[in-house]
Amino acid sequence: MKNIFNPNSVALIGASEEKNTVGLGISQNLLKSNKKVFFINPNRKSVLGIDCYNKINDVEESIDLAIIAVPAKIVKNVVLDCISKRVKGVIIISGGFREVGNQKEEEEIRDILRENNIKMIGPNCLGIISEDINASFSYITPQKGPVAFLSQSGAIINSVIDKIGFSKIVSYGNEADLELVDFLEYLDKDKETKVIAVYLEGIKDGRRFMDVARKIKKPIVLIKAGRSQIGSVAAGTHTGTLAGNYDVFVSAMRQVGVIVVDSIEELIDSSKALAYLPKLKDGIGIITNGGGLGVLAADYCFQYGIDLPHLNKETLTKLKELKGVSNKINPLDIIGDAMPQRYQIAMEALLSQKNIGGLIVISAPQTMTDHNGNAKIVIEMRKKYPSKPIVCCFHSGDLKDVPNYSDVLRAVKSIKKLYE
Repeated sequence: MKNIFNPNSVALIGASEEKNTVGLGISQNLLKSNKKVFFINPNRKSVLGIDCYNKINDVEESIDLAIIAVPAKIVKNVVLDCISKRVKGVIIISGGFREVGNQKEEEEIRDILRENNIKMIGPNCLGIISEDINASFSYITPQKGPVAFLSQSGAIINSVIDKIGFSKIVSYGNEADLELVDFLEYLDKDKETKVIAVYLEGIKDGRRFMDVARKIKKPIVLIKAGRSQIGSVAAGTHTGTLAGNYDVFVSAMRQVGVIVVDSIEELIDSSKALAYLPKLKDGIGIITNGGGLGVLAADYCFQYGIDLPHLNKETLTKLKELKGVSNKINPLDIIGDAMPQRYQIAMEALLSQKNIGGLIVISAPQTMTDHNGNAKIVIEMRKKYPSKPIVCCFHSGDLKDVPNYSDVLRAVKSIKKLYE
């Protein structure tokens, strides 16, 4: 798939300058890359200042990747042009195939591409984004990061694209040729990817998926749509997939080590934790400057089966330095006026206890709260205790290598994934 994710040259068939069009969105994104870009549109002399060609065969240079964004009725002819040009990979953005009952034409296009050993993504997709190129009509290019995202839905991609850093994003649509499992196999060997997040509506080949997922060494976090009867019908009209029984699906995923989540928010939260933190080997400690938040976090830990070890004598001795803190238990409330030094004492004490495998650190906003100072302490402790995961509930963005969540439930559910 090198010629798709890291092409030297790209041709866009259907380039456009018209507002609110797919062709314009892809054209703008392609020009931000350092690739040789060729625009194909017989109805225009130029697009965004770049000369247009009537056909891809008019381009004298070789083409690694062809992106097709034209009406469905002419896609097949464009594909034939791409074959004669000997392109090495194709992304078909255009919809109007299996998802609307036009399965025959989709299969014909797939077959002629396979006969010529040309890999295809799509049809009916947003495109792809990698470290080197944004070959999609997504409204922004995401920050680089360790999470790869595979999605049958382009809209889902756009809803999370600014939430976390991504190594690669693939909207695979109807997966007429390249399927979800093909991308899983590729990403398992991708050095830039630590975690694979997946949104799917149905699986074409369940047995192959199970076999591949079982072999993947990297964490796979997955959300499945089409869980209800009405959702299953909607999935069929969206990408032409069959959804299947959800409870059976979840059970099967657990057998092969896939982590199934219930929401897009949990998909991103879990991926973030798995990408940046080590496995959780013991119970956790909770440190908070707000008693109520600590109580909630403790309740959620009980609900999700996370142990909160009692503080031992050595830990309690170290906590004597905390002046004004009377109830030294886990969760540890270091009270509302806690400054960075108090967080440091508390974190050092709890992390040094052998059966505390990680921390949830809460910094609720008070007039005297020093979020930046507290964040520096967290980062220092993360470096000092690299084998123990730390997640935060701060009113700020993510810290360096420390996931931050706006709600304690999100923090608990995310650290729970480190057990799995």
